[in-house]
Amino acid sequence: MCFETLFFDLDDTLYPPTSGLWDAIGERIETFMREYVHIPAAEVHDLRTELFLQYGSTMKGLVKLYGIKEQDFLDYVHDVPLTRFIFPNPDLRQTLMKYPQRKVIFTNADTNHANRVLNAIGLQGIFEQIIDIRAIHPFCKPQVEAFTAAMQLAGIQDPQNCVMIDDSANNLRAARQAGLFTIQTGVESCPEGIDAAVLTVLDLPDVIPTPE
Repeated sequence: MCFETLFFDLDDTLYPPTSGLWDAIGERIETFMREYVHIPAAEVHDLRTELFLQYGSTMKGLVKLYGIKEQDFLDYVHDVPLTRFIFPNPDLRQTLMKYPQRKVIFTNADTNHANRVLNAIGLQGIFEQIIDIRAIHPFCKPQVEAFTAAMQLAGIQDPQNCVMIDDSANNLRAARQAGLFTIQTGVESCPEGIDAAVLTVLDLPDVIPTPE
């Protein structure tokens, strides 16, 4: 397989989903819903799930139904001490540097959070571009339109020359529908509708060989 561009998800893909970081962000999301949107505490958890499933992200649902400002939400929920949860990963940096292809972050977070995460795990300078949720407005993963928008922003002419690496099967099925090759992280066997699977990005050479 020969690809020109490698798209990477950020959270729970470039660092272990067991780190606890996403749980900390989730707690901030629910606190924001209680304290800033004034949703009753007993309703917050279930509503967060409903919004995520219906709109692709909790934020998009809160914008649609409650008129929140996206940047207020993003600034609040990502205000967590990253170095308490994630750490430099020299082996991952070395693995990614073996690939001569363009490497692009595509995330439902914002660019500020993405840069903070990349700095925390030691991947500064590895990625040519960050495509965040603000850039693909009004869409977000897992909408197929989000992947179409991301490819336009990255200047992609042929999606078949690209791969999407993500921990979410729903995101990847949409990416595959948009024409990309798909690799899910964090699973041992390949789910239905996904092209390949690896336990971690460190195992990426098992699917996409690096140059000798």
